[in-house]
Amino acid sequence: MVALSLAVLRTSRLCQWGWKNRAWLSLPFGPGGWATWAPARTNATLSLEPAGRSCWDEPLSIAVHGLAPEQPVTLRAALRDEKGALFRAHARYRADARGDLDLARAPALGGSFSGIEPMGLLWALEPERPFWRLIKRDVQTPFVVELEVLDGHEPDGGRLLARAVHERHFMAPGVRRVPVREGSVRATLFLPPEPGPYPGIVDLFGVGGGLLEYRASLLAGKGFAVMALAYYNYDDLPKGMETMRIEYFEEAVNYLLSHPEVKGPGIGLLGISKGGELGLAMASFLKGIKAAVVINGSVAAVGNTIYYKDETIPPVSLLRNQVRMTKDGLKDVVDALQSPLVEEKSFIPVERSDTTFLLLVGQDDHNWKSEFYANEISKRLQAHGKEKPQIICYPEAGHYIEPPYFPLCKAGMHLLVGANITFGGEPKPHAVAQVDAWQQLQTFFHKHLGSKS
Repeated sequence: MVALSLAVLRTSRLCQWGWKNRAWLSLPFGPGGWATWAPARTNATLSLEPAGRSCWDEPLSIAVHGLAPEQPVTLRAALRDEKGALFRAHARYRADARGDLDLARAPALGGSFSGIEPMGLLWALEPERPFWRLIKRDVQTPFVVELEVLDGHEPDGGRLLARAVHERHFMAPGVRRVPVREGSVRATLFLPPEPGPYPGIVDLFGVGGGLLEYRASLLAGKGFAVMALAYYNYDDLPKGMETMRIEYFEEAVNYLLSHPEVKGPGIGLLGISKGGELGLAMASFLKGIKAAVVINGSVAAVGNTIYYKDETIPPVSLLRNQVRMTKDGLKDVVDALQSPLVEEKSFIPVERSDTTFLLLVGQDDHNWKSEFYANEISKRLQAHGKEKPQIICYPEAGHYIEPPYFPLCKAGMHLLVGANITFGGEPKPHAVAQVDAWQQLQTFFHKHLGSKS
């Protein structure tokens, strides 16, 4: 009840606060993790659980009380990313006979989504700026989600009944963030609150470079020592990705294996897109990698040559005549890469690996043929007497399978293509896939890497 009382403030409380200190938001919402209401005459209250703040991958309970019986209302959500891009979602609801509305039990009657979707106001967020992907760049600050309840079913015209602000954090309380600048390695290590050692994981993202930390920071709250690893376009690393030398990744693996808070004898790899491709190359050439999760990764080198010592894996050819245009004017490049079965020199030699694999596949991935690649990885491993990988396919999921509740990035700029492309996926099944994939990869790593010693 104490936590709930912090999340439920009525109109009179807003009048006591006044309207100062609101310039920090470009939307007219109150600061902090408190719920606030406009000075309209209403008894409606918006309650959130957990109150005030939660981790981004944590479910959030949303309910409205004090409405009229069967009252039609519209709920709106909004947040701005660190670059100022605005994301919005809304849904129409009807209160029950007692004047209550619980998003875990009441179906949305339309809007950004429909049906019973307790987290729909987050995963259905859409950018006002076309082709803009929601990315967390600074995990030490939260995303601030602003929620409103409006009278009626007009998302832009109803009387404001209640309003709340909630902070969605990317570091659980006590998680430690340690910048790594060791030798040539540029990374950030996230450690759980208590002293280890913990199972270690190297986390790799895709094309775009830089250092993305939000997946590593969230996973550290689950009992892993996770190192978000940059590999180009960051600090003093190469600005481009014309060549990828596995020796750099070997140095990073050895650093993590030797860390006093990392439990041996092996570590895990987590990679998405280009990061999944590089993870497969690391598992093929390097020792000490016990378990790897590859999310929509390619088994062929794409866009650049992969080097390790005196070996090279050249990239597959681009089939520009296979690029199609969608009805929305986007490029569809899913058929634009030559098969590594045709250009076998581009096939990453996964048969050399003794790593246990979990392959997570969006079956509507239009970045490349992720399901085909996963099946070819499985065939190659089994043909050489290696352990069959676990493959989980998600119908209607697109390319960027993120931690839970990130909105689908259905289309956007692809730096290798130099144009906006379709990445595939449908919002609701993609959201379901993200929740399941997040749990699956944690279960997989705990099974094969163990838990805290």
